[in-house]
Amino acid sequence: MIEPKRHAPRRYFVDAEGHRVLIGLSLDETAEFEALDLPPMDVGHPSVTAGAVGGQEVRWLELYDKHDVAWRSWIAQSRSEEARTSNFINYI
Repeated sequence: MIEPKRHAPRRYFVDAEGHRVLIGLSLDETAEFEALDLPPMDVGHPSVTAGAVGGQEVRWLELYDKHDVAWRSWIAQSRSEEARTSNFINYI
């Protein structure tokens, strides 16, 4: 039998009022990030390395970086907690 693939956790949560909020960003920052609506840029992309990016691109990258750092930290914490509850590892 083929095991189903594990899907990556969502990168957002739903707040008490039903708004989707990206992990690490506020509701306002999430709205700003989505309004900028820029595609992800490769770090090696010529316009990024040459410094030829505009204000919107810079802000998009700032918000994306803030979100990505928080998301990676959250993933690491989640995996650490999963490992502690595993029956295969003895943490005595």
